[in-house]
Amino acid sequence: MTTDPFLLHGTRAVDAEPVRLSAGPLSADFVNGNLRTIRHRGVEVLRAVAYIVRDRDWGTYEPALADLVIEQGDDRFSARYSASCEGPGGSRLGFRATIEGRADGSLSFDVSALPESDFETNRCGFCILHPIAGLAGSPVKVEHTDGSVVDTRLPLLIDPWQPFKDMRAITHQVRPGVSAECRMEGDIFEMEDQRNWSDASYKTYVRPLALPWPYVLPAGQTNRQTITLRITGDEKSTAAAAGTEPVQIELGAAGAKLPDIGVVIYPEDVEAALAKLPLLSNLGPQQLLLHYDPTRGHGLDALRAHARIAAVFPAKTTLECVVACAGDLDSELSEVAEMVRRVGLRLDAIAVSPSVDRQSTPPGSVWPACPPLKDVYAAARRAFPDIRLGGGMFSYFTELNRKRAPAGALDFITHCTCPIVHAADDLSVMQSLEALPFITQSTRAIYGAKPYRIGPSTIAMRQNPYGGATKDNPHGQRIAMANRDPRHAGLFAAAWAIGYAARVAPADLEVLTLSSFTGSFGVLAESGEPVAEGSPRPIFQAIKGLCELAGLAHVAAKTSDETRVLALAGRSASGETVVWLANLTADDVPVDVSALGQRDLVMSPYAIVRIG
Repeated sequence: MTTDPFLLHGTRAVDAEPVRLSAGPLSADFVNGNLRTIRHRGVEVLRAVAYIVRDRDWGTYEPALADLVIEQGDDRFSARYSASCEGPGGSRLGFRATIEGRADGSLSFDVSALPESDFETNRCGFCILHPIAGLAGSPVKVEHTDGSVVDTRLPLLIDPWQPFKDMRAITHQVRPGVSAECRMEGDIFEMEDQRNWSDASYKTYVRPLALPWPYVLPAGQTNRQTITLRITGDEKSTAAAAGTEPVQIELGAAGAKLPDIGVVIYPEDVEAALAKLPLLSNLGPQQLLLHYDPTRGHGLDALRAHARIAAVFPAKTTLECVVACAGDLDSELSEVAEMVRRVGLRLDAIAVSPSVDRQSTPPGSVWPACPPLKDVYAAARRAFPDIRLGGGMFSYFTELNRKRAPAGALDFITHCTCPIVHAADDLSVMQSLEALPFITQSTRAIYGAKPYRIGPSTIAMRQNPYGGATKDNPHGQRIAMANRDPRHAGLFAAAWAIGYAARVAPADLEVLTLSSFTGSFGVLAESGEPVAEGSPRPIFQAIKGLCELAGLAHVAAKTSDETRVLALAGRSASGETVVWLANLTADDVPVDVSALGQRDLVMSPYAIVRIG
């Protein structure tokens, strides 16, 4: 087993070790003052119950815990602590929390918060996460704040807005004959479909988004909120297996071709890429996604840089062109086209998106001024009549789901994802892979068989649609909305990339982009990493493997535990089958690969393995 956390995660900082709380059939993991993976007889009931304080850019405070007391018995557990958050200008919010769980299936989480001074926040209160596996599209009972109760369903396709508002309680089936009611007191709650952001959950949160934010918690006024979980029903079933059996692999029928693999190239990284051209050739991407953003000073020199690499590397090229929309659209886009011709930039396609569409427009917010997308696409078509035209969102599926592009004028649709919008711990990032099939299914439901591209999708956030900027991360921590993530340099990123490709493979994508070539999103090491600067990171092997699979027929591949191991398979015209396996965990995982004609193996943490 690999023990050096730097090789695994690109940092020696480790996630907080959870404390397992248990009372009879009820269990929960206590992590940094909150609850994760709440189970009843081994079945996940809630993914999390967390008390969250967010700043004006939707960044999450990391409160300092004190006076922590944990007590456990056979039939009950409890945890009590105090905590505080330090805001701008010396503002401070303190709170006290009490958690209690019992063997009868009841759980409570109570928090009283007291601002020592006026405290600005976008959200202060509880978030409750329901899992999506086995629950998406299932019946639930929702109680509203006026006492009315509605029988409804969780959305199967991803809801762009809030499926439920003015909530007081929600009840779902845990397993046949067993139900769980989650009751929320102290404020008005509503639910959003977090699969929009590739989170593997439905999130019920405090304070409706239609109310103004940021808002101020007045000094000296206590705010108390309580979450109560009550599990009722047949108690005869036994606990589920805890994931100790070897993971089984099963191959199915062959289908559509696996996608081309792209890498994004930024103008400032071209020189470094040209210096490492043999490694780029060894990586073997079929597509170069050339980023161009006039709102960040890109102009003739940026396009000239892109022309240099397009001239020496024989991959298809797409210009990812941000449109400022500052004046006449035809003038703006024809100017770009003229510069492309002047520098001799070889292009196979262009994807365009208004700059303002990189910013989110949450429920209740005013949409920013922007020309109609059909006019943007028409101007792009006039400026670039002889190459393929793409559109959609350069941000995330969320924005595409909420502002749906008129795809009739487009040759392909595109969007990105990012797994650290809301949480950045290892478990949440890997769990985000569960949401990807729902994203691709929802996109297909909107756009049908339209050619479809995803990316650049990386662990780190390249731009922040939900605040003024991404978060700097100079110390290599696990930070939500960070523009650098240390795990990109570790084995973690390689497993995440193979897992990502496995989850989206059934969607018949045209192109998938999961990295840049150089830079913080790249496949080559930067200074300060455990390998020499400019040498391949672990993700290099993963992207190279995906490049080699491109164009092969996708073979349906299932594993018996997709929370631990994912499989991606392709078959050549000659009938040779190649399978990539990814261990999504920090533990050794035994895998039965006899169905692939191989001897059983044990995959080390975050290992990727090629078979065939």
